[in-house]
Amino acid sequence: MKVVYFAWVRERIGKAEETVEPPAAVRTVGDLIGWLSTRGDEYAYAFETPKVIRAAIDHTHVRPDTVIAGAREIAFFPPMTGG
Repeated sequence: MKVVYFAWVRERIGKAEETVEPPAAVRTVGDLIGWLSTRGDEYAYAFETPKVIRAAIDHTHVRPDTVIAGAREIAFFPPMTGG
């Protein structure tokens, strides 16, 4: 699946997007964040406070307990404010 990073998540990881194949045990957005955070110091830093990370599957905002099966794209970004 394609994973896209925005704002300071992108800056901390050092890339805007990548294609990943998480293990079968990674079933939800929260699981994916946990797995990504084990991929190196830059990922651990980007996801050090998972409660503040927002996610979207195929351009629809989702919660951490959302199942990722069938997702084509998952995006991660920090909280947004209106203005």
